[in-house]
Amino acid sequence: MWWRDAVLYQIYVRSFADANGDGHGDLPGIRAKLAYLEWLGVDATWLTPINPSPNADWGYDVSDFHGVHPDYGTLDDVDALVADAAARGIKVVLDLVPNHTSSEHPWFSDPAKRDWYVWADEPNNWTSTFGGSAWTKQPETGRYYLHNFLPEQPDLNWWNDDVRKEFEETLHFWFDRGIAGFRIDVAHALVKDRELRDNPVVGKARDPREERVYNMNRPEVHEIYRDWRAIARAYDPERLLLGETWVSNLAELAKYYGDDDELQLPMVLSLTLAHFDAAELREIVEGAEQTFPEGTVPAWCGSNHDIVRFPTRWCGGDEAKIRCALLILLGLRGTPILYYGDELGMEQVAVPEDEQLDVAHSRDGARTPMPWGARPDGSWWIRHGDLTRNVEDMRADETSTLWFTKRLLELRRAEPELRSGSYASVDGDPSIWTWRRGDAWAVAVNLSDRPRAVKGLQGTIRLDTGLVRTGEDATGKLRLGPWEGAVVGD
Repeated sequence: MWWRDAVLYQIYVRSFADANGDGHGDLPGIRAKLAYLEWLGVDATWLTPINPSPNADWGYDVSDFHGVHPDYGTLDDVDALVADAAARGIKVVLDLVPNHTSSEHPWFSDPAKRDWYVWADEPNNWTSTFGGSAWTKQPETGRYYLHNFLPEQPDLNWWNDDVRKEFEETLHFWFDRGIAGFRIDVAHALVKDRELRDNPVVGKARDPREERVYNMNRPEVHEIYRDWRAIARAYDPERLLLGETWVSNLAELAKYYGDDDELQLPMVLSLTLAHFDAAELREIVEGAEQTFPEGTVPAWCGSNHDIVRFPTRWCGGDEAKIRCALLILLGLRGTPILYYGDELGMEQVAVPEDEQLDVAHSRDGARTPMPWGARPDGSWWIRHGDLTRNVEDMRADETSTLWFTKRLLELRRAEPELRSGSYASVDGDPSIWTWRRGDAWAVAVNLSDRPRAVKGLQGTIRLDTGLVRTGEDATGKLRLGPWEGAVVGD
């Protein structure tokens, strides 16, 4: 299936491209930039939620699952985008938020649908991902409703068959319009413990999600995805289910594949929690290779709308390190997801506290406008970052990180083993992470401040992070400078 060797490109819709000049990105703006995405060489776009929303959590509090936010356009704009993208060989994946709704969704105020949400007479010890108790008392009923995120995002009750039927209809609604699939928000969290038992306290866990035993990652969630996969399979081509699965235990994460009857792509988000260290990254990747069911592919990303961009978080803005990170993401076996601007080395923006709009985790710095040129293209809903890395200038410079990304994608597309070949580690200097792709290819990345070498490779350098060593013989010993990487092939 197409997603097994595709490259996805996540677009934060409000910040990507503004066609009508109102300061908010929109669907016609994305249509206007499809030529750029085709030139870059991505296979599909994942759009953050386009549905109507009061924006308490900037689109992840949906008030109508079958509509389009007026800031972004109309259903006709969706259809036009899907058609134009298809003409360029690009698929469109939408974001679906099934764990919760907006508190302004008509369901939440409908007494007949009260059981569509999770209620308790007294709160248990569950905490919100955004801080504080996960329960808020509703004066009208005198009971507490659950919100694993903001109080404006009440959690749905997935024990209710009517909720399940409603979302199955939503899948059909969008699949029938030609959407290639969904990225499913907090895919691991839909079902809660029926008895609402207290979560255990495990102390200073590296990832606080380890304590969320009863309000997330419940075994019954797999029933939902088996039903959804059956729906996805009924379409030709089969539709994609890409899960935002914050599950650090790889054996638990592997369960989301099911018996090839649940999610096709659960995201390995533990990679984003790792340091930019060869041994640490390698351990996660090899763990996935050893744990995931045979025939499945992992989904990798370095940045997204919820975390600090990897050019800042991992690389500190260093251009050489940024290219090494891109080589890792695009050189591994699996389905990589680029976040808009990753191809430029776009960094996190320091948004002053008095300008911050995100009330949860101050994630605004990862959501700033796409830098199309060296000057701001109008007045936007949020400030621009550093515009020295911009599409116009970097596209004109064939030594730029943008061109490195494009050439890496071209090589990946041209060589089947770089798309779908097996992964096998190469032993050697622990500061160099080297792996083989299939029989004829290898990727080596020196994640250290000293020159290093890897032995035992065959072939020539087909692409290097500095874009200066193509064609150099790498047989026997490949020498790499600090923070340098290369793809070697016959």
